[in-house]
Amino acid sequence: MKRLVRIAFLLVALGFGAWAVASKWDEIQTGFARLSWQSLVLSLVAVIAALCGGMMTWRALLADLGSPLPFRAGAKVFFVGQLGKYIPGSLWPVIAQMEMGRELGVPRSRSAAAFFLTLPVQLASGLLISAVTLLTALPGSVAPYAWVFLLIPVLAVVFEPRVINAVVGFGLRKLKREPLERPLTRRGMLTALGWALLGWTAYGLHLAAIIHELGLSGVSMVVFSIGAFALSWCLGIMTFVVPAGAGVREVAMVAVLAPVLDQGSAIAAALCSRIVIVLGDLICAGIAGLAARRSVDSQSDSVQGKAV
Repeated sequence: MKRLVRIAFLLVALGFGAWAVASKWDEIQTGFARLSWQSLVLSLVAVIAALCGGMMTWRALLADLGSPLPFRAGAKVFFVGQLGKYIPGSLWPVIAQMEMGRELGVPRSRSAAAFFLTLPVQLASGLLISAVTLLTALPGSVAPYAWVFLLIPVLAVVFEPRVINAVVGFGLRKLKREPLERPLTRRGMLTALGWALLGWTAYGLHLAAIIHELGLSGVSMVVFSIGAFALSWCLGIMTFVVPAGAGVREVAMVAVLAPVLDQGSAIAAALCSRIVIVLGDLICAGIAGLAARRSVDSQSDSVQGKAV
């Protein structure tokens, strides 16, 4: 029964992912026509690195809460679960991660805590790195979004373990759940923050590979790309009702890129970025699932060999 549910989840998630591509196919073809295959490959490699950074952020938080997972197992839980973000509704990824994590001995409450902590860590680090990089590369581009950066001091409480442990404990009590066995530590939070910042850097390189083909180059544009992507992601993730921030992130990216690209080029960059990220999600989920399956099969063969 669990296998059927998991297959159904994957089929639905993949269906919505395919729909996200098909619904904008004409625009996507136009955008890709302006890019070389080398830039697309570089962009995809950077996206995969960025997605791994997100996985390591989540894995660091989960380990700090008391459930360290091996890399392969953690990658499978995270990447396969993340496909749920393409399904309308905000809870599919956490539900999938909770169920897959439970099979590995991770309590549901701990999986949920790691998932919901990952979002504010990424949001706070994303706003921080976008403010620094945009101010460094193109100070005038920050002015229209100054109000967003006011959230940075508020989100900074995430990095104080005493505060976040109290908030998590309060939430679990209200939900009548068991308290967390291990509180978050400052070391664990800083480790998660470090991985998140590396992830944003890789996302910026992914966007830089795209806009380089649209006529922009240089170190300052790479720095600008890091901030532009991080800011557009943060604006998109604030719209929880939209699957994976679909549409909102692209609109935000077009607006953020306006100072350096004409509207047509900015739209092409945003659409290409979206499709490369969808491909990255599918590749990471596929590789992680196969790697975890091979690991289980090899362990099973080893056990059978010893029995013989």
